[in-house]
Amino acid sequence: MAAKQAIVCALMQGPEADYEAGERIAREMYAPVMRAHRITVEQMAVLEPAMAETVGAMMATVLGEAMEEAVSRGVPYEAAKDFMLGHINIELAIVFEKVNPFSDACLVAIEYGRKAMIKEGWRELFRPESIREQIDIMLHPEKLQALKAEG
Repeated sequence: MAAKQAIVCALMQGPEADYEAGERIAREMYAPVMRAHRITVEQMAVLEPAMAETVGAMMATVLGEAMEEAVSRGVPYEAAKDFMLGHINIELAIVFEKVNPFSDACLVAIEYGRKAMIKEGWRELFRPESIREQIDIMLHPEKLQALKAEG
């Protein structure tokens, strides 16, 4: 049995009955579903690609690259992987569940890392114009080279 999950659904066009049919289909596709959130199409674009892929998946790849860097510096792969995954679980619980705050030393490390890695104005990724650009580039990956050249 798969783990229960939450889903999001939006009605792009059509009557209300179409939304209900769509949610029913989504619940079957992603079963078991514990809850469905109704959102707008615009909100869906904020969630994906901006939040989940442009930010979330990118951060996940950076975590993987950080683990690979530790391995390249002599840490055994399994030790680095287990250590990283264990810390990620705790860090996600702290950030999303607001439990057991980060230690003072960890808060300093977070700010140190943020200064070194996070670009000022990154929240601009959530502006509608940026979301449209992200979708356009995802649909036309050849445009990514031009974007990289600008950066």
